[in-house]
Amino acid sequence: MRKFLLLFSVFVLQYGYSQTHLYVHEDAEHYVAETNIIAILPFDVEVKLRPNAMKKLTAEQLVEMEKAEGLDVQRAMYSWFLKRKKRGDMRIEVLSPQKTNAILQRNGVDLHNLDKYLPGELGAMLGVDALVMGDLETSKPMSDGASIVVGALFGFFGSTNKGVINLDIVHTADETLVVNYNKKVSGSLGSSSEDMINVLMRKVTRRIPYTG
Repeated sequence: MRKFLLLFSVFVLQYGYSQTHLYVHEDAEHYVAETNIIAILPFDVEVKLRPNAMKKLTAEQLVEMEKAEGLDVQRAMYSWFLKRKKRGDMRIEVLSPQKTNAILQRNGVDLHNLDKYLPGELGAMLGVDALVMGDLETSKPMSDGASIVVGALFGFFGSTNKGVINLDIVHTADETLVVNYNKKVSGSLGSSSEDMINVLMRKVTRRIPYTG
């Protein structure tokens, strides 16, 4: 019995725990059929460092770190969708983050304050049929810039991380929420934002109508 408990503890420490909640609109296939192009917005990221680490950062440094993470997650999500498209899992075109952000900025939109705008307004600016948006909570910064800053201040973090992603896919014409995906993972999420997104999104690929 003690051997079993020891093995179970090792498994939990290595792979962590996972909680997944998925909502899909009952007419999702109809909305997918009307979607030709989607855009992924910068994510709203909260980095929840340990109290001792927080003491070594100013509020401004934390905000800049979270902004960098939000853009990095946007790029990682774009890469995730492109891989699905390359495999033939989706026919929908995906606007690149570079083009998405440039268009929004030309329209005077603050990339890190998107709550001021309705999905329909952002969709009209971008000329897309659906928006992928969301927020992410992580206990360890994953973007290159943030990792360098935090690594210099605190040293090596190790591989253990906790992540919670909340993702929405919204049809822009009528602002209908087509998909909501919430996943919580504790364990090893890799060493980059792309690794983390792959872990958090891995099991939902076939369940999201846009990529199923």
